[in-house]
Amino acid sequence: MPKILVHSDAAPTTGFTNQGTPSPLAQAIRAGDFLYLSGQGPLDPKTREVVSDDIQVQTRQTLSNLRSVLEAGGASMAQVVNMRVCLRNTTDFAAFNEAFREFMQGEKVTRTCIGGTPHRAGVLVEIDCVAYLG
Repeated sequence: MPKILVHSDAAPTTGFTNQGTPSPLAQAIRAGDFLYLSGQGPLDPKTREVVSDDIQVQTRQTLSNLRSVLEAGGASMAQVVNMRVCLRNTTDFAAFNEAFREFMQGEKVTRTCIGGTPHRAGVLVEIDCVAYLG
């Protein structure tokens, strides 16, 4: 079964070290009944710049970017089964979780949240996910 590349112009493509270099990554790949999304961060889809230094604003933008890629792949947040979150500052967890809860509007997923250093300066959160389309 071939993998199917998914792209949305309503979300940035990550995996670049500078804005002039094409990304080596797909925003998402469909494999069978699963859609695997690359990590998204709090980047404006048009400018590819970090939208804010506030963790809640960044969280909402990151989830919005994920939603755009999910929709391009024929999925919604309701079909997400797993998310992985990387927070630059683990002290942001409570504020992140509040914005996450509000955005998800009661939708349940499995999730892992770790502290780490996202590759880009100013990025406080990065999230990837897997959706089941079957």
